[in-house]
Amino acid sequence: MPAHSSQSAARLAARFGGPCLTLPRLVASRALAQARRHARRLARQLSRRLRASVALAMAATMTLAPLEAIACTSFTIRTNTKGVIYSRTMEFGFPLQSQTMFIPRKQEIVATGNDAHPGAKWTTKYATIGMNAFGLKCLSDGMNEKGLAGGLLYFPDYASYTPDADAGNRQVLAPWDLLTWALTNFANVAEVKAALSQIVVLGIKEPHLGFVPGVHYTLHDASGASIVIEPIDGQLKVYDNPYSVLTNSPPFAWHEMNLRNYVKLSPTQAPARVIAGQTIRPLGEGSGLLGIPGDTTPPSRFIRALGFSQAAVPTDPGMPSVRLAEHILNNFDIPKGWAQDPALKEASIEYTQWSVIADLQNLRYYLKTYEDPTLRELDFKQLDLDGKDILLGPLHPAVVPPALTVSNKMAAN
Repeated sequence: MPAHSSQSAARLAARFGGPCLTLPRLVASRALAQARRHARRLARQLSRRLRASVALAMAATMTLAPLEAIACTSFTIRTNTKGVIYSRTMEFGFPLQSQTMFIPRKQEIVATGNDAHPGAKWTTKYATIGMNAFGLKCLSDGMNEKGLAGGLLYFPDYASYTPDADAGNRQVLAPWDLLTWALTNFANVAEVKAALSQIVVLGIKEPHLGFVPGVHYTLHDASGASIVIEPIDGQLKVYDNPYSVLTNSPPFAWHEMNLRNYVKLSPTQAPARVIAGQTIRPLGEGSGLLGIPGDTTPPSRFIRALGFSQAAVPTDPGMPSVRLAEHILNNFDIPKGWAQDPALKEASIEYTQWSVIADLQNLRYYLKTYEDPTLRELDFKQLDLDGKDILLGPLHPAVVPPALTVSNKMAAN
């Protein structure tokens, strides 16, 4: 991606240039020049690839755009009865044409494979609702009838799928198939973990993008259990996630280590201190959170999402907790223009296209969009779980805010 070209060039230059400081000047000069040539060549190659990728991405026939979202943020909170509310955002740089999607029980699903390994086939065990893009029969986020919920999030630079030669006799999935496979087959996180050895995710190119999309996965169930699944070094690595938070790269283990940089942050107000005989009090509320990162990079969003979700005061189940999750989710809403790359111009203006909230106890799935930030509800109780067809629902268009009536006379003093 755009930032990756400059980062890769910088890493290359650092790799060759750093050690030169201890070499004789002539050797150092040559090594540094070589590093710069390599960096420029790599940057030119990546630039050509980026231009081609952007052109493909903007084509009307593109099919797997949701896999390229960069700034996704997910978390859970608990109700005062220990229920679980899952939330996430979906960001991208151009319209995904997402729709709500309902997959009933007993539907035949075929994953994407390659010439050597056909995609897995299965019959859905559990009905599932969620979000897709471009009418595809796969989910980028969703929840099933048992309260298992989750999503896929972009995982650039680190995703490394199983080589074809190591697939064996396992069921083959493309990167974008795993979430649908998990939600339509299993009731909880433990079942997913137990079944992962039966599948393999291959590095299959998406034909319109022309490259293999890197993603990782977050899953949560009604008991409060959470896991992260990441394709690293050709294997699916699974991590129990006690924080129930996930963003994007680096890997989950790095984010967990990074928490050690923020152990002094607290939602509790910092006390006054006496300095040079003077009592110095904090300015305003929130002084315990001075230093919390406010940018939109994945490490910073991870820290903020964990802080908000852990500090939130549990409230009643149902809509009170859904609204609490919504207030937290609003902190990760990206308006058009806040995240962009000048090299890609309008194609890089990433924004929050939709956000979802899943009530894992009451089995209701809520969503709102950039154009219409009013929560809409999908309720399993209102759906035919044994229906014959997979159903799609267009997202609600922009709504004009209803007028408020000011008519009651104020009582005289």
